Amino acid sequence: MSDKILIVDDEKEIADLVAFYLESEAFEVTTCYTSKDAMEQIQTQVFDIAVLDIMLPGIDGLELCKEIRKKYNYPVIMLTAKDEEIDKIRGLMLGADDYITKPFRPLELVARVKAQLRRYKRYNQAPNTGGEDPSLIIHGGLVMNIKTHECQLDEKELNLTPTEFSILRILCQRKGEVVSSEELFHEIWQDEYYSKSNNTITVHIRHLREKMNDSVERPKYIKTIWGVGYKIEN
Repeated sequence: MSDKILIVDDEKEIADLVAFYLESEAFEVTTCYTSKDAMEQIQTQVFDIAVLDIMLPGIDGLELCKEIRKKYNYPVIMLTAKDEEIDKIRGLMLGADDYITKPFRPLELVARVKAQLRRYKRYNQAPNTGGEDPSLIIHGGLVMNIKTHECQLDEKELNLTPTEFSILRILCQRKGEVVSSEELFHEIWQDEYYSKSNNTITVHIRHLREKMNDSVERPKYIKTIWGVGYKIEN
């Protein structure tokens, strides 16, 4: 069965071009040109990934992202205007997994979509081989189920986005090691481009700490090693 992708952009030429490239890769694409139509699709269909333009008349892409996160954990990629850094940060804080700046090359967006889907499927289809469950990560009061993408902290559910889940999983699996932002970025997005000015990981770490009631000064879980990266202590 083909992966289902939701494309939302009020610029019809861009939305149709993106849809064309994705359909040529055998994806099933639903295209919306208004936020009203997009809201109906979000509420009535389950997608594998959504690509949302932030600058929409009426309900914008950020509100659509919030609506998705009320029920679903599938990846969300935001389309942002050039140099609108605040929109990128807001999108990540609201649960988006990645962003791409307009104007962009359609093949770059296709690559981003494929990378997000690979990662999403990887932890949602983790095999259970018996014995000690390899799909479970337990650290203190934190319990992560890689197979079901469920996470609990002190027996209370943590509602994490796919990217937040991946960051926490990597840090737990490499417990005691310092993992740089660049390493996290490359492991999550595979071959995607990383630069020192990219603050994507920093924003996701901040959001994770807020959800876990963790602090920078006295971290119980995620510790910042300034100038190096992040780690979870043994």
